[in-house]
Amino acid sequence: MEQVLLSIGHGYAAEYIARALGPGWRILASTRSGDRSAALAQAGHVPVLWSPGGDKEAIRAALAEATHLVTSVPPDEAGDPVARALAPLIAEARRLRWIGYLSATSVYGDVQGGWVDEATPPAPGSARGQGRLDAERTWQALGAGASIPVAVLRIAGIYGPGRSALDQLRRGTAHRIDKPGQVFSRIHVEDLGRIAAAAAVQRAGGVFNLCDGEPAPPQDVVAHAAELSGLPCPPLVPFDQAELSPMARSFYSENKRTRSVRVASELGIELLYPDYRAGLRAILARGG
Repeated sequence: MEQVLLSIGHGYAAEYIARALGPGWRILASTRSGDRSAALAQAGHVPVLWSPGGDKEAIRAALAEATHLVTSVPPDEAGDPVARALAPLIAEARRLRWIGYLSATSVYGDVQGGWVDEATPPAPGSARGQGRLDAERTWQALGAGASIPVAVLRIAGIYGPGRSALDQLRRGTAHRIDKPGQVFSRIHVEDLGRIAAAAAVQRAGGVFNLCDGEPAPPQDVVAHAAELSGLPCPPLVPFDQAELSPMARSFYSENKRTRSVRVASELGIELLYPDYRAGLRAILARGG
């Protein structure tokens, strides 16, 4: 059977999933934008012009071809918009064998710097985290109803070429904010793609945390990027004096160290970039 991935909301992370799957896969890449369709076609994908609540025939036709589905679209105030749109169509998707939902580690809430893994019960402390957890459960229920395995991919902070502390330094937008004890987990986008692709190929279900092996204070990451690149290192600013958007401030309200148990043991994936230092070095070496 030809392997066909329907990637809904095909963007930065999903492109790396497509690359990791390789040339033996056909990618149906959904987008809301007609302008972006040309770029997707140039990348070798089949554009699907669709948005939740839009043309049902376009998404029905794509689903009829798909053996695998991955969705990168975040929930809205009413829940998961893609799940709402696809719920009545999943039963018709006779070729569909696997679903991947790109979620976030915000479902774990704040554990005051402690460790969480796939066995840790979710305890979201924000509307953002609760929305992600509700979306996970919606997709799991849809999959169970259709006897299709669903992989819930809980992703830490994504960085990679074009989206790293190196780029922030070059743009002059990097900040070093000192909140004692605060750490974040992260994942290089190439490793993200490899993990999601492995889950798709193996039709793996359940929860997988996508993170590297070294949670770290964000100011340390910026300082290391400055050292690597030779760019000026921004001054350290106390958290209570930092000018942060409400969204950025909400990220600092949760402090946890995320680990993955299942990625190596069940998917057999060893990270190319086990810490931010390896990831930043690779980005710089490639001119990113």
